[in-house]
Amino acid sequence: MNRYPVWKYVVIAVAVAIGLLYTLPNFFPEVPAVQVSTSKATVKIDAGTLASAENALKTAGVPHTGALVDQTGVKVRLADTDTQLRARDVLQKQFGEDYIVALNLISSSPTWLTAIGALPMYLGLDLRGGVHFLLQIDMKGAIDKAADRYTTDVRSLMREKRIQYGGVGREGQNVVLRFRDAAERVKARVELEKAFPDLVAREQDAGELRLVATLKPEAVKRIQDGAVSQNITILRNRVNELGVSEPIVQQQGADRIVVQLPGVQDTARAKDILGRTATLEIRMVNDDPGALEAAMAGQVPFGSDLFTERGGTPVLVRRQVVLTGDRINDAQPGFDQRTNEPAVHVNLDGTGGRIFKEVTRENVGKRMAIVLVEKGKAEVITAPVIREEIGGGRVQISGRMNTREANDVALLMRAGALAAPMEIIEERTVGPSLGKENIERGFNSVLYGFVALGVFMCAYYLLMGLVSTIALVVNLLLLVALLSMLQATLTLPGIAAIALTLGMAIDANVLINERIREELRWGATPHAAIQAGYERAWNTILDSNVTTLIAGIALLIFGSGPVRGFAVVHCLGILTSMFSAVLFSRGIVNLIYGGRKKLDRISIGQVWKPGPAAGSTAR
Repeated sequence: MNRYPVWKYVVIAVAVAIGLLYTLPNFFPEVPAVQVSTSKATVKIDAGTLASAENALKTAGVPHTGALVDQTGVKVRLADTDTQLRARDVLQKQFGEDYIVALNLISSSPTWLTAIGALPMYLGLDLRGGVHFLLQIDMKGAIDKAADRYTTDVRSLMREKRIQYGGVGREGQNVVLRFRDAAERVKARVELEKAFPDLVAREQDAGELRLVATLKPEAVKRIQDGAVSQNITILRNRVNELGVSEPIVQQQGADRIVVQLPGVQDTARAKDILGRTATLEIRMVNDDPGALEAAMAGQVPFGSDLFTERGGTPVLVRRQVVLTGDRINDAQPGFDQRTNEPAVHVNLDGTGGRIFKEVTRENVGKRMAIVLVEKGKAEVITAPVIREEIGGGRVQISGRMNTREANDVALLMRAGALAAPMEIIEERTVGPSLGKENIERGFNSVLYGFVALGVFMCAYYLLMGLVSTIALVVNLLLLVALLSMLQATLTLPGIAAIALTLGMAIDANVLINERIREELRWGATPHAAIQAGYERAWNTILDSNVTTLIAGIALLIFGSGPVRGFAVVHCLGILTSMFSAVLFSRGIVNLIYGGRKKLDRISIGQVWKPGPAAGSTAR
């Protein structure tokens, strides 16, 4: 007899239940919504923001059908577009300029589904419409900028150590020092390698005494990786202003970044935001007695500006700029060695180090504000107290920060502008009507393919064909659930991969059914034929799926863009098809036939037996 242990049925039931639960949100249409987000690291979006939004709408008498907060911000569902516009005006007035209030479309799935993380799949540009940019990072420019900084720093080092040299300049990506005395060159090499561990110096005597300092390969790699990472982070912060709920900003290859903005049709505005520059300024805080109180009362002292520090604390900052972000070589989060508190370690170039030393010497005990200026608007990242004179170009900022805030401050200090220049080398715009047409065509192709397969299997294999069709439904259910749980982005190639998955899944059922027929043809009992059919077909199914999975993994690793989207769905589909075609379908067959002690026939279509009994059939 063919029976499954109880635990296998429990596994099947749980898998199907989870699949149904996480597939369900995809059947709810998108509804008008208002999204509240921010591009400022000093402003946080949390449950308090959600409560404030709901209270503002309630006070204004604007009804909403649900609200939630996620990684992209607060989203409020509305019943129609008229209510959506009213809600946007109310929320914009409530939150002010520190927040971005934008119109959007989100799923209308019930709140209880959202609460357990059951969300619909993201739709790519080809299905939803929007703009696509491929940006090329100028890696040579990033290294050139680093070489320029080192040139200035090396010149300052030579003066500080009182080493006599003939000149310092940059040749390509190398820093070249000229000397008249060999002893001075040796001394310079020792000091240079001590002060700049990322540089390796070698001596040259071709006509003159030269010392050539070159970036180490690992330093070059770190600068390039840092440029890509920093640019990606900056771009992600910027696209939030467009109100896009699922922007895609990711690295492609070693020196390219893909930016996809679903739902955005204004290409000019997107270009403007992606290419925007920002500056970082260091100013002194105006701590004159009564100055802050007067500014808060509306009488801002001459030569000062009133800003808000992280956490909402007002701070009065002098307009005179002490130092700009151009003098910052690097900023990394870390810890204060004395107090073990989170801190930010900043490296300044030679000129910046000298200026900073003078400023800190003259302002010990006073506060210094680090201000980020973007699009004419300024915000104070942090305003620490100067404890002592700081020389050497190495600065530590600490106090009132946790680890996450230290990371944010370090990022903003590095992100005054893009780490390396970028150029848009590819640009595409997909209209929403075309996206809707693509969805309909993709859905119809999968639907018609599924119906055709189901009709063929039921007609050719009868009841066993119906079992195979049910297994195909479960396979599709699990695949969509996995894509939704992973929050994968579905594109047209992904829909093609779903159609291919259906074909591969039904292929496994055909192998099983034909193997059962073969066992019956050679005289095996129905129970023995079912058992042998599944067991002996398993090796063939496993081999074919593993080889196809290897090809899919290769596409995933070496492919990019639409190819990777196809590969993701394809690989997941192979896993779900093996589960549904083998484990699930056999569970159904065992429920139908396994409880019968005496089984005379199986409904699997015609079984032609060899020899004289070739005309007999088993149904």
